[in-house]
Amino acid sequence: MADRIITGFRLERDALGDVPVPEDALFGAHTARAITNFSVSGEAVRARPDLIAAFGHVKAAAAAANAACGVLDPGLAAVIRDAAREVARGAHNDQFPIDLVHGGGGTAVHMNVNEVIANLANERLGGRRGQYEPVHPNDHVNRSQSTNDVFPTALSLATVVTGRRAMGQIDGLAEVLMAKAAEANGLERIGRTCLQDAVPLTVAQTHTAQAHAITRTTAALGRSLDVLLTVPLGATAIGTGIGSPTGYRDLALTFLGDETGLQIRGSDDLFDALANLDGYVDVAAQLVRVSLVMAKTAADLRFLASGPVGEVRLPAVQVGSSIMPGKSNPVIPELVMQVSYETRGMATVVETAVAAGELELNAMEPVIARHLLASLHDVGRVAQIFAHRCIAGLEWNEETLQAHLAGSLAGVVESAAELGYSHFSGLPAADHKR
Repeated sequence: MADRIITGFRLERDALGDVPVPEDALFGAHTARAITNFSVSGEAVRARPDLIAAFGHVKAAAAAANAACGVLDPGLAAVIRDAAREVARGAHNDQFPIDLVHGGGGTAVHMNVNEVIANLANERLGGRRGQYEPVHPNDHVNRSQSTNDVFPTALSLATVVTGRRAMGQIDGLAEVLMAKAAEANGLERIGRTCLQDAVPLTVAQTHTAQAHAITRTTAALGRSLDVLLTVPLGATAIGTGIGSPTGYRDLALTFLGDETGLQIRGSDDLFDALANLDGYVDVAAQLVRVSLVMAKTAADLRFLASGPVGEVRLPAVQVGSSIMPGKSNPVIPELVMQVSYETRGMATVVETAVAAGELELNAMEPVIARHLLASLHDVGRVAQIFAHRCIAGLEWNEETLQAHLAGSLAGVVESAAELGYSHFSGLPAADHKR
């Protein structure tokens, strides 16, 4: 092999032959092949630290369970656990370069994790990267595990963590809307139906309704995320637990709860858990609901701030035109609306991927990981921006509000209750308002 050495690389051998691996890389041959094979989107696993952390937690829990079951040397288990925890803390996110979307049901990124942890463990024991002695990626780091139970477990945990963070950001938007309602001091505006003047309501009622819609849909998102705390760890290849010792599953789940601080539960039916991923459809759908009510709030404010209406003044955060000096556009509401479009696209991808399950496994989890985790992140982030760069600084134009209240049909509605609807049916709209 000496005549094949490439400067800056080490050669590792896998079942397909020799593979050049960057000399300083913590990953190995399987990862190096995957970098080339799956280079499509440019969005690598390293862009999703919650997913990497989840894999680290799973590996730490598995090492502890294997040691407790007597199938892994306690000393090796301890060093594997320590390395896995280091991965979970995000110390080596740059070592996960594989495209998030790849074939094989997640095997490539799972082996990426195994290789990184094995190399970290071996260095602690005086070994060299790429030698895999005394700790081997498959024989030790992956003991009692399969991609088929590790990847869905890690994806579930990452979705919960990313989703709950997003929920906190979205709740912050609702809080800012409630604060804006408290500032209104009884200010009234004309309500509109079918884009026509109707009857009055208060500005406070407007903002309170917006906040309620957001908290209501966010709560539904939270319930859908809670379902994902039921994980299939211990199912191994197809749900039978083949290759794992008696008692391993229960111990691994207990240790996983300890590692993550989450209320982890084992799947009631492991075969169902590997074959069906419908829980992600619900998460995607609930996230769409949240993004829709955020987008409606944004669109309503964009309309109320438009030139002909002018009831709301939005903060000027961006120069609005390259040709018209002084123009300011509703850029933040437009951002919120566009994120909602992307979120709906994500839901279609997730639904399609879930529908692609075959027999004992759904191998399309990587595309779910890419789009669902990204959408959870984006909706949470745009909620923050919407709250602080738009809602917090918006102002209602009291003079314009008062002028538009002249178009209220409130008097007609009240009179019709006494005189009858038909009493007014022959009058033109202008007379109704008078």
